[in-house]
Amino acid sequence: MISITKLLMDAPNYGDQLRYTPKAHESKNGVSEGRGPVVVWNCTKTCNLKCVHCYARSEAIKYQNELTHEEGLALIDQLAEFNVPVILFSGGEPLLRPDFFELANYAASKGIRPTISTNGTCITPEVAQKLKDMGVGYVGISLDGNEATHDKFRGKEGAYQLAIRGIRNCVATGQKVGLRFTITKDNFRDLNSIFDLIEAENIDRACFYHLVYSGRGSGIVDHDLTHEESREVMDLIIDRVLDFKKRGLNKEILTVDNHADAVYLYQRMKREDPERAKKILELIQSNGGNRSGMAFGNIDSIGNVHPDQFTQYITLGNVRERKFGDIWTDESNPIMAGLKNRKPLLKGRCPKCQFLNLCNGNFRTRAEAVTGDFWEMDPACYLTDDEVVI
Repeated sequence: MISITKLLMDAPNYGDQLRYTPKAHESKNGVSEGRGPVVVWNCTKTCNLKCVHCYARSEAIKYQNELTHEEGLALIDQLAEFNVPVILFSGGEPLLRPDFFELANYAASKGIRPTISTNGTCITPEVAQKLKDMGVGYVGISLDGNEATHDKFRGKEGAYQLAIRGIRNCVATGQKVGLRFTITKDNFRDLNSIFDLIEAENIDRACFYHLVYSGRGSGIVDHDLTHEESREVMDLIIDRVLDFKKRGLNKEILTVDNHADAVYLYQRMKREDPERAKKILELIQSNGGNRSGMAFGNIDSIGNVHPDQFTQYITLGNVRERKFGDIWTDESNPIMAGLKNRKPLLKGRCPKCQFLNLCNGNFRTRAEAVTGDFWEMDPACYLTDDEVVI
């Protein structure tokens, strides 16, 4: 994740201490030395929607062999032992798991910050209050455009209104809430109105995700932005954050899954605000770019461990058989070993790029989806040769 707000405004938010700690990028096994990674746990694969870009290919069915309640508690114990700072409960739809609240409460009691990624359709006023009362750090609700666009993405008429209801219920209780927006050709023209919505609905946070070609998302590669459109989107996001800054509005805005964004922002600020650009460079150097398999990991609903949620076709071990910490530090798998020291393996123009230390090769899943080679250049890098090659 790249905090555009932090880079442009220095506004403090919880996640910044995980993303921008000095020398954090030197840690191979966590967000910083002595701490584990942020973990996305797909606590169930069952979902009440069928989204066109779902990396988990979730449907409204009961999946077999998911971790039981007791196994879920044991998993949280393992994560606490490895000093994992954050669990992001995801799915499917995590609120469809009957024991979600017990598991999230238990995580909080073990000193792990529980957060949730949800489609928002299940967040009644009562659910919002329970989330607030147990200390959930953040509720991320997927919203992929204006009403017609979102409902088409989610495969259900009325999904937009239910998501908006969920957002409003969280806001009413004082629960920190944000929207999660996956950018494609189908919805990027909605971005201005989404920023208007963030302000009008008093939404705390927004994460704008670049499309990753995984799961059902691998079937809509041709819906991804062109490089020119990606640059247009970044300019819009930067402009809107600068407008928030000018008007004194504290909204946490992030982009996710394309570290070209950080470089693009840095280069623009070099032209417009050289002093701010120096600070931006310091921050993104400390971040270290993509750190899947290092500071960020995934556990699926049956306990398999993956480098991130988009690489669920690569399994490193299972928490039913070995502790998470043992799996995460084991470099016998060549992909995991490579991710922890990937620069010598990267191909294309990456080895010649002057910003390699800032992006760390970007996203491997996209590279493999398009080229068949896990270590090839990420095709979604929209920086030009003149900008990146030394």
